[in-house]
Amino acid sequence: ALGDAGVDARLWSLTRGAVSVGRSDRLTSPVQAQLWGLGRVAALEVPERWGGLIDLPESLDERAQSRLVGVLTGSGEDQVAVRSSGVFGRRLVRAALSEATASWSPSGTVLVTGGTGALGGRVARWLAEAGAERLVLTSRRGMDAPGAAELVAELGVDVSVVVCDASDREALRAVLAEHADSLTAVVHTAGVLDDGVLDALTPERIDGVLRAKATSALYLHELTIELDITLDVFVLFSSAAGVWGAAGQGNYAAANAYLDALAEQRRADGLAATSIAWGPWAEGGMAADEAMAARMRRGGVSPMNAATALTALHRAVGAQDTVVAIADMDWERFAPGFTSARPSRLLAELPEAMTVARTEESTDESSQAVGSSFAVRLRGMAEGDRAPFVVELVRGLVAEVLGHGGGGDVEAG
Repeated sequence: ALGDAGVDARLWSLTRGAVSVGRSDRLTSPVQAQLWGLGRVAALEVPERWGGLIDLPESLDERAQSRLVGVLTGSGEDQVAVRSSGVFGRRLVRAALSEATASWSPSGTVLVTGGTGALGGRVARWLAEAGAERLVLTSRRGMDAPGAAELVAELGVDVSVVVCDASDREALRAVLAEHADSLTAVVHTAGVLDDGVLDALTPERIDGVLRAKATSALYLHELTIELDITLDVFVLFSSAAGVWGAAGQGNYAAANAYLDALAEQRRADGLAATSIAWGPWAEGGMAADEAMAARMRRGGVSPMNAATALTALHRAVGAQDTVVAIADMDWERFAPGFTSARPSRLLAELPEAMTVARTEESTDESSQAVGSSFAVRLRGMAEGDRAPFVVELVRGLVAEVLGHGGGGDVEAG
């Protein structure tokens, strides 16, 4: 809309209660946290128009107003919580896991939403091997889902595959009520993709993705409380798209940011909750496409082996971390691409990413010298040679930024 109106001002979006900066600072609005997921994508898709995200305190007094103005007029931060105690910038930090971290040993009945899907099936196999006595796998197609019969046959434990759309509150209530006495854990893996840039998204395309991820998670949360089911574990399969953004996945990032916020809210209420923001798995989802997987690797994100991912899941739940991202990252590749169109301090506390940043800073002067040399070289060329020379240079640079093998992969047009 800013573009249509010809307005050059950047858009800042304000929330209240969408994030937490500590144990005494409660996250009260997982719904508003959806905007933070969407905003992280906007920062990548329309960097020249996006200002950032600011979460306001409950009371916007004069001191808080002054801090808000300070952020808007140039603090270098674009994901900020303004509080009475100060201004907090968002950072990605290493999870504090160690070899001594306890592991989760599933028992009793475990419910897996999306249980016949690629990821849900993997989780079901792992749960069966790890000690779960009974599995309840929900999906919209039940036993008619591809591979469902083969999955049940190989699990080796008591299994029920139930036709249930987890975003249907009454259908989900019936499933939970039937297993209320023995249910010890919930793993929410269900989800759908409907990718598109922000301009192409419609309310319907957003709603479809939110229902599968966010609405289903909300109903699992509300109904287990309503039915007085005490859970040892409540795991939400979130996505790294909601943590650092992913171009073309604004709706998906919003839905997953909601899961992360819901986990924080549950934990603050003394309830079990772990939201895992996954990077791509090698089996299932987009990474199952080898061409897509190769492109991801060039961008610094490698699809994870399923066994490795499940081991990480085991440890993350045991560590009782509330929100944790698990991904196979090459930060030296990822960081430059992530900050190429727009500066970001999100990665400022990751040593590998900072090494890249320092290297880039140290080459600024030499880059300027190269630019000067390039101009001299261009002036010394015959006029007919200049355009082809610049075209080939640009093709090579575009290929590097987009992760292609070379300039020949980028059409001159």
